[in-house]
Parts: sequence; structure tokens; C-alpha cells
Amino acid sequence: MTDAPDQHPAEKRLITETGVAARVAQIIEPAIEGLGFRLVRVRISGQNGCTVQIMAERPDGTMSVDECETVSRTISPILDVDDPIGGAYYLEISSPGIDRPLVRAGDFARWAGYEAKVELAMPLDGRKRFRGIIRAPDGDKVRIELPDVKEGLPSAYDLTLRDIAEAHLVLTDALVRESLRRGSAPPQDDDEDDVDEGAAPPAAR
Repeated sequence: MTDAPDQHPAEKRLITETGVAARVAQIIEPAIEGLGFRLVRVRISGQNGCTVQIMAERPDGTMSVDECETVSRTISPILDVDDPIGGAYYLEISSPGIDRPLVRAGDFARWAGYEAKVELAMPLDGRKRFRGIIRAPDGDKVRIELPDVKEGLPSAYDLTLRDIAEAHLVLTDALVRESLRRGSAPPQDDDEDDVDEGAAPPAAR
């Protein structure tokens, strides 16, 4: 498999947030892009009371712990001024990790040939969830090939990119090897249970 060409940082996300998370994304995305990074995802959870998790990366898919800290230092004062959360929270900046979300057409192109889980906003042929091998987008469509389907059922679907509500890579040995080869994930110890992303320590706000 060959590496997809680097995507321009201005490539817009097709899969975005709603509610307060969308407001956070709107506030911080220009600053993150100004540093040369791309916003991947904003997620707000009830962990530690309230945690705002922001995933970002360079256009080539890499992100170091030091770079996470740079992003944190830049966007913290911006969030303090706008205060979209309206209360105390922990700010966590991380890279997308190996089993990363796919939020841009370029993400699907970069990881074509690897397994992913995809959920649609609206059902296609009566189903919303798919798991299989993704192919590079063709126009506004991306093909997902389904393994071990029952006879008579489709073995592949062409999904409209803008109809995708959520998508992420599935953690496989092949994906781990390729991620480490590309430098988009740090090496992990064999006894670690979770292959996670580089991340700056959470900061209380």
C-alpha cells in the first residue's frame, strides 16, 4: 500500500460536532490551523466532572506530546475568554491515535485498504453500521468492502461521504505496523493494554 499525498491543512472536515462541542470547535479551529495543525475532533465527556478532549494533528498525520502542549497553551486563553463550557473543566489535547477517527475525505484516502467502522446518519438499504475495508474516495463516495457476507447480500457499499455520522479505523496488527512505519503513532510497550495517542497532560480550567 502506498501513502496518500499529504492533505492541505485547510481541507474541511465532513464529520463535525453538534451542540457545545461544535461551539468549542468553531472557537479553536482557526488558532489550531494558524499553528500548522488540523482539528480532528472535539468531544466533551463527564470524566473528572467535565473533560474537553481535543484531537489535532499535522497534515501528515503526526503529532508529538510537545506539539500537543503547544496547542494547549495557544487555545487555553481563547477558551477562557469565550467560555463555551460555562463551568470548570479539564482540557485534554491529544493526537488521533492509531484507531483514529476519519473526518476528512483525505483521511479515507490516506488509510485506504485498512479496516474501518462506519456509521451513517440515515440507513442505507436498512442498515446504518458497516465494518470492512475502505477504499479511496471516488468523488463524493467511498467504498467499503464487507468480509464474510452471506450469499445473496452485497459484499460492498458505496457510501456518500456527507452521509457519514461517524467513522474510525479498527485496531489491527497491520494498522499498528503501518502507523508506526509512517510515524503517525508512538511505539508502544508490548504489555500495554491500550494503544493510545500521544497527549499532553490534562489541564484544569
